[in-house]
Amino acid sequence: MTRTIYLDNSATTALCPEAIAAMRQVMEEIYGNPSSLHAVGLAAEKIVTAARSDVLAALGVRGDGRQLIFCGSGSEANNLALIGTYTAKRRRTGARVILTAGEHSSTEAAAEYLASLGADVVRLSTKGGALDMDEAAAALTENTVLVSSMLVNNETGALYPVADLFCLAKAKCPDVICHCDAVQGFLKVPLSPRTLGADIVTVSAHKIHGPKGMAALYVSPEILKRRALVPVIHGGQQENGLRAGTENVIGIAGFGAAAAVGAAHFAADREALKTLGAYLLDRLAADAPLREIKVNRPASAVPHIISLTLPDIKSETMLHFLSGKGICVSSGSACSSHAKKVSRALSAYGLSDRAADCTIRISLAHTNTADELDALCTALGEGLSTLIRIR
Repeated sequence: MTRTIYLDNSATTALCPEAIAAMRQVMEEIYGNPSSLHAVGLAAEKIVTAARSDVLAALGVRGDGRQLIFCGSGSEANNLALIGTYTAKRRRTGARVILTAGEHSSTEAAAEYLASLGADVVRLSTKGGALDMDEAAAALTENTVLVSSMLVNNETGALYPVADLFCLAKAKCPDVICHCDAVQGFLKVPLSPRTLGADIVTVSAHKIHGPKGMAALYVSPEILKRRALVPVIHGGQQENGLRAGTENVIGIAGFGAAAAVGAAHFAADREALKTLGAYLLDRLAADAPLREIKVNRPASAVPHIISLTLPDIKSETMLHFLSGKGICVSSGSACSSHAKKVSRALSAYGLSDRAADCTIRISLAHTNTADELDALCTALGEGLSTLIRIR
């Protein structure tokens, strides 16, 4: 039987044992509605409260649990961040919203919706995986109300200078709201809302070995005090009145457990990712057959996401070839894998349509091994020598 080598951890991760145990306990024993006032409901509420504290602690935040809003996905959290802040106040037509050119599809779609409401949406260049602060400074006009930037690009691994961008934004526009999509950076790189200078931060469970269908939005005390965020899902008063619907206690328990484990092992896991990423890059450079592959490596990049452009071999072709050998990689964002469009992030990085169509993504977890990367390199070499090339 072919063993599975999973190298698509930016799409989702395997559940850690601690998350499985926490979720199993809730499924079997703690089935109450956390809004109910009886003992079973209070037991569920206790689980939610503990998990909220664990996720906040992993974000480097102490204090009021109202600062964390549990959501059903990172996409939902991004929509709440953008639409919920923009619509919290009556905006004049032309109020400016700034984001980067290679944002996740959820942020991009939310920005498009704001444009339909009259927002002036400006996208900053991310060519080569870099942000130009002079371009950002010019874009930050007095009518700028929101700046949103991902911390780590999910397709190229670019690590953006979000703290510098937000500092510049606050200096030029003191009332601006700064949102960071930190989904790909959470528990991978050091971060906190304070060090980022962010008012609002998106994180997701299933990128840190927690369950799918679970995410959270950190909201600063100042934003809560100003009532500068309103819900986009209406109904009950759950989640401090900002996200209606009975809380997913099972998913929340798993999220809290994964966040606690990830925070406890952060330093060791980060070193493992650095070692694995460097090992793969060394193999790609050392193996003569693999030197045909172009590594799309920004000057500032995380070690766990590596973008590779193949020499005239479509990414889909190589994906199927690798999958046949039990090796799982991707051609970019899993959220857009069925869109049949050229990746916005890769185009913004500077790749041609043809190159983007021949680009795959390797994304690592601390649980991967050098042996697995050796198997990947061997399979890539076989694919390069046997697969049909486009003309």
